[in-house]
This record gives sequence, C-alpha cells and structure tokens, in this order.
Amino acid sequence: MLQPPVTIPIAFVLGMLSGIRARPGEALVDVEKALEDAGIAPALLDEAAARVTAEQYVALFALLMERLDDEALGFLTRRLRCGSFALMTRSTLGARTFEVALRRVARTFDLLQDDLSLVLLHDGPLAGFGLRLNIQPPKHQNFLHELMLRVYWRLFAWLHGGRLQARRFDFGFEPPPYADGYVKVFPGPLQFGQPLSAVWFDASALDTPVHRDAQEIQAFLAASPANVILPRLAEQAVSAKVRAVLQQHRPAWADLATTAGVLHMSVSTLQRHLATEGTSFQALKDQLRRDLAIVRLNTSTVPLAALADELGFADSAAFQRAFKAWTGGAPGSYRRRQQAD
Repeated sequence: MLQPPVTIPIAFVLGMLSGIRARPGEALVDVEKALEDAGIAPALLDEAAARVTAEQYVALFALLMERLDDEALGFLTRRLRCGSFALMTRSTLGARTFEVALRRVARTFDLLQDDLSLVLLHDGPLAGFGLRLNIQPPKHQNFLHELMLRVYWRLFAWLHGGRLQARRFDFGFEPPPYADGYVKVFPGPLQFGQPLSAVWFDASALDTPVHRDAQEIQAFLAASPANVILPRLAEQAVSAKVRAVLQQHRPAWADLATTAGVLHMSVSTLQRHLATEGTSFQALKDQLRRDLAIVRLNTSTVPLAALADELGFADSAAFQRAFKAWTGGAPGSYRRRQQAD
C-alpha cells in the first residue's frame, strides 16, 4: 500500500543544529554543507513555517552523526561516538524482564557520558524513565530533551514488544513556540515545566519478559535512525487511517462521508475519534496536501497548475494561497531555492 508522505517542521531542523551552533568556536562541522548534502536549502532555516521531507530530515541527522562522530550531535561535553546506541541496545540481550533491560540501557548510557542520567521513576500505578541533568546545561537545550525522550521511548517500546503505551510525557522546560508539533512526535498527554523530562507508562510493564534476540536487534538497528526519530503516524490510529484513505483515493480526494464509509464508521463517530486525537478531517486533508506539495516540489518539475490540479485545488492561484498559509512561502520560490541548491 502506498504510504502518505511525511514532512517535518523546520523548527525540528533548527533544534537538531542547536547543539552545534551553541559551540561556534569549535568548528565541529560545516552546517551549510551538511544541509545541502541532505537536500535542504539553507534559506529554509529563516522561514518559521517551512518544512522538509522526512527523507531530508533523516539524511541530515545521519550526516551530522557521521561527520561529528557523535550520536548526541554536539549537545554533550563527551561525544556519544557512533555505535553507542547500538551498544546500549545490545546490552539488553538476555535481560529477563523489561525493568532489567531498562536498567542495563541506563547503566551503559552512564558509562558513555557524564552530562545526563537515565533514571527509573515510580509514581503510584505508573513507572517511567526520566532525564536527570548532572551538570548545568547551556541554554537552548530543548532538542536534547526531545531527542533523548524520543529515541529511548522508541527503543523501550520496541523492547517491550511494540505494545507499550505512553501515559504521559513530561518536559523540563516551558512550552516552546513549536509545541503544537509535539503531538505528532510524542504519542500521549504532554506536561511542560516539570522537574524532569520523562515518559510514563503502566508500572506493571516492568515485569514483562523481554524476548528480543540478536537477529531482531540487528534489524532494529539497521532501520535506525529513521525508526527512532521520525513521527509514527500509526500511533494516532484513526488519523493514520484517514491519511491512508485520502492517499489511496487520489486524485479524486475522498470526502468525509466516503472516508467514514471506507473505515466502516459513521461520520459522527469518525469526527469524534479525530477530535480525541486533536485533529479534524479537513486538517488531515490539508496536511496531506501540504506534504505532497513539498515532496513534489523537491522531486519534480511539475508545473504549478498541474500540481494544483493533482492536489484538488480549483486553480493555481488557490493552491499558491494555501501553500503560503501552510509554509510561509510561495511554492515557486520554494522550488527555485531547491533547484539553486
């Protein structure tokens, strides 16, 4: 089945670069060259609403890790050399329970760097893991918290068997301007301004046996970093299904009633599920059209009028107005930047 495309807000690209930019005198890596090699126009960094494709985001992450030899992208005083995440993952081999696996990862993490500790937390019926800062961090460290929570939550959820449900995500900072993008990345209720950045789950999960073997671990690592840093739309089950229906019915663009019928729901039931996930049918349709437009502008020379027709707009002018509202820039200028780079 053809999967809907995914795009990433430019704020997350800026976050990825913030550890390097906080150390300007050390010449850690040529940022502009890395952006261009990942297919990202450097000028997009100056547009607050711009977005990049998932492939560009993953490519930039992989390039920076390789060129820095640092899986923490310059955020820590000691580099997490390439292979550190694999070492932590392999340390779980033979762990009898999920709690033992979690503690092994935390211990290995402590051996590799000094700035952070992964700590096991308990709060009534909930357990979790949090990030404890061991040194006073420099400013603008939000992305470090975001990255560590995202990566280790994905690892622990996978170790548990893929069925671990996040009950809450805590962040040890106030909501950033791009906090609305968190709902696609962190699948659970969000709380900001907390003592620790942490993710919480049912404490009963700690006793779950772990069955991942060496072959499964190798397959998991081979799919990294994409499987640990990209949004997992499937974690918002109904939204993902709606996006899939819209993608499969292109270029006809199924309406709300048709989509509800394909999903064997009433219109009101579908709307209620989407509201629970913090979205709506029109929002999902616009997001998919935006993501498709960005991918097409990056990968083709399709005329804007033809692209407008593909996306279900009455004419090119309507498409261009919508695209500017979505990204802050016109599609023509976006393409010219890509071609120039």
